[in-house]
Amino acid sequence: MRKSDTFSVMLLPRFEKESKGKTPLYARITVNGKFKRFSIQIKVTTDLWEPSVSRLKGNSAEARQINNHINQVLIEINEAYRELKKERKLITPQTVIARYRGEDQIRKTLIQLSEYHKFNMKSVLKPGTLKNYYTTETYIKRFLEIQRKTDDIYLEHLDYAFIIDFENFLRRNVAQIQKSRPLTNNGVMKHLERLKKLLNLAVKLEWVERDPFAKFSLKFVKNERHYLSQKELDLLINTELIHTYQNRTKDIFIFSCYTGLSYIDVKNLMKNDIVKGIDGKDWIFTKRQKTDHPIKIPLLDVAENIIHKYKDEMKNSDKLLPVYSNQKLNKYLKEVAKELKINKYLTFHSARHTFATTVTLSNGVPIETVSKLLGHTKLSTTQIYAKVLESRISSDINNLRIVLNHQKELIKNAN
Repeated sequence: MRKSDTFSVMLLPRFEKESKGKTPLYARITVNGKFKRFSIQIKVTTDLWEPSVSRLKGNSAEARQINNHINQVLIEINEAYRELKKERKLITPQTVIARYRGEDQIRKTLIQLSEYHKFNMKSVLKPGTLKNYYTTETYIKRFLEIQRKTDDIYLEHLDYAFIIDFENFLRRNVAQIQKSRPLTNNGVMKHLERLKKLLNLAVKLEWVERDPFAKFSLKFVKNERHYLSQKELDLLINTELIHTYQNRTKDIFIFSCYTGLSYIDVKNLMKNDIVKGIDGKDWIFTKRQKTDHPIKIPLLDVAENIIHKYKDEMKNSDKLLPVYSNQKLNKYLKEVAKELKINKYLTFHSARHTFATTVTLSNGVPIETVSKLLGHTKLSTTQIYAKVLESRISSDINNLRIVLNHQKELIKNAN
């Protein structure tokens, strides 16, 4: 802390908030050129305000009462500043205001911030999202333990170097700790993105004055999204595998390919989610767990056949389909792909992408309709899936060749 801080207080009416001739009064505290203003919880008669003395004019009862209140506020603010200085505390506009209000915050730490976030976001974030934050917190704790030889750190001590060191830790050390494959670049960026959101919360709470991420850019790599071609999809549909669990995995995956539902939305499907649509045929009426956005999906024949296939097996359950855990499904799905010699890195999310590209967009379904079926709130999100397949390009160009050759023949015959 500097030996001599510059400190001043000004009273400023907020004329833009005037209502019925009354204006709220704010105090602006400036320390070393940085300022913050806050309401002192009184309103003054606009016409009576005298800017040169920052008081009300006249000797009316209102003027005397308001001016006495102003004097007391200024005394208490100056006393708060003197106390902080005497205690050799960090002096900022925020700390002076906190002392004046009696809301002095003990210095907050990163783990305290994470705990605060977990407690307050339980009713806001989805369980899967919260689980991801828990994982990020685990890596933060391991980083602090291994690299910083501590179990916590004050928020005010976080800086650009901390972020860079944590990034390197995620890239180099996580695989050894977890005894697994190294995190991908986007995996690292996701953990940093969650840390950034935590620190944004700290800034809003005024637990920290500056954002350590201000000069750091998250760098995501655009990965190719794998999906099945129509030929691969037909192979999957028409092949009966040896093991029951493989066939079940295949069926649930195909169901998603023809409905566009994510894993968790397929798993959560109940029998009463199948209703008659506007066309008198069976539709799925449900909500995406990720966004809570309602979706209505007409059932295509392939999806209906899969529901019928498991009807007897599911007769004593309210669930629509027998769905394994996401981890097992993805594991079995790779077995199925290998068995059928489908040389692609498939995950269950590949089914959603297959629905968007091979099943709908490549067959001429407008992107606006696909967006509705996928439950996207923005069309730009759907455009990620809007890849035109090479087979479609080839077919369109062949049709163009036919048209051009026909035109050429007409010109030739005319001459």
